[in-house]
Amino acid sequence: MAQATPVVAAATAAPAASEPKKLWGGRFTGKTDPLMEKFNESLPFDKRMWAEDIQGSQAYAKALAKCGILTAEESATIVEGLSKVHSEWAAGAFVIKQGDEDIHTANERRLTELVGSVGGKLHTGRSRNDQTPSRTHQMETSPEQTGHQEPRHHRFTHLQPAMTVRWSHWVMCHASSWQRDDMRLDDLLPRVATLPLGSGALAGNPFGVDRQFIARELGFIGGVCPNSMDAVSDRDYVIETTFMFTLLLTHLSRWAEDLIIYSTLQFGFVQCSDAYATGSSLMPQKKNPDALELVRGKAARMQGNLAGLMAVLKGTPTTYNKDFQECWEMLFDTVDTAHDVIRIATGVMSTLKLRPEKMLASLSPDMLATDLAEYLMAEDRAVPLSSLSLEDLQSIHPLFSEDVALVWDFDRSAEMRDTEGGASKRSVKEQVAKMRKYLAENRAPKPTSA
Repeated sequence: MAQATPVVAAATAAPAASEPKKLWGGRFTGKTDPLMEKFNESLPFDKRMWAEDIQGSQAYAKALAKCGILTAEESATIVEGLSKVHSEWAAGAFVIKQGDEDIHTANERRLTELVGSVGGKLHTGRSRNDQTPSRTHQMETSPEQTGHQEPRHHRFTHLQPAMTVRWSHWVMCHASSWQRDDMRLDDLLPRVATLPLGSGALAGNPFGVDRQFIARELGFIGGVCPNSMDAVSDRDYVIETTFMFTLLLTHLSRWAEDLIIYSTLQFGFVQCSDAYATGSSLMPQKKNPDALELVRGKAARMQGNLAGLMAVLKGTPTTYNKDFQECWEMLFDTVDTAHDVIRIATGVMSTLKLRPEKMLASLSPDMLATDLAEYLMAEDRAVPLSSLSLEDLQSIHPLFSEDVALVWDFDRSAEMRDTEGGASKRSVKEQVAKMRKYLAENRAPKPTSA
């Protein structure tokens, strides 16, 4: 008897004859970035819900027949087809294909292959937004870019419109946090790259091995661990590395949150490329910034890894304990996730479409109230502001004159803030020049010997 075909991992899945249709793909014409496919998929861990997904779908097919959406014959065909899908999973014969981004997509794709187009009717009125939590509950209860002029827009404090800034100033704000992350990595390397080899089980090596030689041969720029007991006990390097990447992802999460807000219909400052967005299986008008939302969500998971590592370490006595084995999965997950997030963030930023007209339309005169106050301060006077007309302002104080109208110039508002690190064009160019100098100086390979 021939053995059942094993389930094929998504990363090495058999290619489909043609790219399968996404449940959400109705309004999308651009192809999804292959990296985004991997970044977006949940099948590697949600495929454990295959039985619950099939059971729920069979019940849903019967409900569609009950309300007249499906005929009794169509409902029976779908239920029988899903039973065949169930048998394939149970026998280990279900073949995952490229494009099966989650368990729902995989099961519905296979159902349609088995029963034809009627299988597509199963998704009528149903969204993955309600499928996913339903299946999870089942498991828990189951027994078994821009023009010539750079765009300006308002910037928030407390998420309220505050002042006028250039788009480049916003970019440099986030670049400054990423620069600190890069500096933190550079600072981390000497502490992480210290050699424990030669420490023995805990008391050192009895054969006089030259640990410094080994460290130089292996490129441990931090030299050797100074104490053998600490060397086998230490997991600071795991925690510190995880912290460094977690903070990086925290910074990228805040960047992503800004862009999520800016991409909403209410703002419309930016538009994500089709390669880094998805749609809704129920609402065809939607274009969701899933890549940015996943950056935000994965940052939260990395914070969980960091807390988990601290918890593993805190209760262990000195020297080696088997608890430390639990560190590796969290460390590898953090490093792999950070690697993917950086690449996804790069793709999002490099393909982002700016909408300067929307940014300019968001500017309003009340955002220049601070400029008006600064005008008075320049005259060494401070009075209450209650109206914007020249006549009313002059009735408050005679120092208001025709040139107060210059206050209402958004370009001038940004240009007035010409201090180092400020929002003026000269200052932003200076920030960019400093960043380029930093990058040029730090692209050179670091020495690999002590």
